[in-house]
Amino acid sequence: MKISVSLLSSYLYCSRKLFLEKVLMLEEPPKESIVMGSIRHEAYDSINKKEEEIATSITKRATFESIQALYKQKYLAILRKAIANNRKRLEEVNINMLEAYKKSFPFIMEESLLRATNIFNFIEANNVFGEELWRKLTPKIMSELRVESSQLKLKGIIDQVHVYDNEYVPFELKTGRTPQDGVWPSHRIQIAAYSLLLQEHFSKPVKEGFVVYLDTKEKRHIAINPYMKEEVRQIVEEIIALLESRELPDFCNNENKCRKCGLKQTCYNEEEVNNLLTIKLQSR
Repeated sequence: MKISVSLLSSYLYCSRKLFLEKVLMLEEPPKESIVMGSIRHEAYDSINKKEEEIATSITKRATFESIQALYKQKYLAILRKAIANNRKRLEEVNINMLEAYKKSFPFIMEESLLRATNIFNFIEANNVFGEELWRKLTPKIMSELRVESSQLKLKGIIDQVHVYDNEYVPFELKTGRTPQDGVWPSHRIQIAAYSLLLQEHFSKPVKEGFVVYLDTKEKRHIAINPYMKEEVRQIVEEIIALLESRELPDFCNNENKCRKCGLKQTCYNEEEVNNLLTIKLQSR
């Protein structure tokens, strides 16, 4: 059994909601943040696949402005396609395609600037172009990297991995509120889990990771230490036990979380939840 790394974050956020979704199979109504997140992930996946094509097309005559324009052109085409692919889902949350484009535009522009700057700085330092540029480029930025491990009982998709020669650095891109200091606990565990998956996948130690809070454009560092492996494994075992459990976890007792939750009405209706739990147990 392999569980998604995203479940670690969900478990730490609210184990009761995780139980309702994964054991009682309740579905939260469509939310704008989920749909927009899907568009972002689809766009970033395509962006990663375009990187080699863009890099190998760059010649000696290229300026920073022309490189940035090239990235912008390619990335906006990718964004428009991702939005079109999710048109029906956008309608379900009452967002039109133009609005979705305006909401996604700043993130895609930020990504195009990041990658154009990375490429240009490397060209300036090494005077390489075309195929040689791509072959030697450091760091290479991989987006939406799929990794899994039977030993760790985990699988997931990492938002970004920056590759420096033989070093791999995971990046998680997050929308929403930025903590005053450091990162949110659930985000820290996600980075730790992705670090373990990267270490096993590439057989290289992972020393650090980053959470990028997109709304405030802040990048927060996380040092990876040996104790995190045991911490991640313990949470994985707790989640597996939860998914096989017959006992409904207690309320999270956090008004802010409950207020935003799409399952709150069912969650607080104990009679309905107990009936669903009885039906689920009888079907086993």
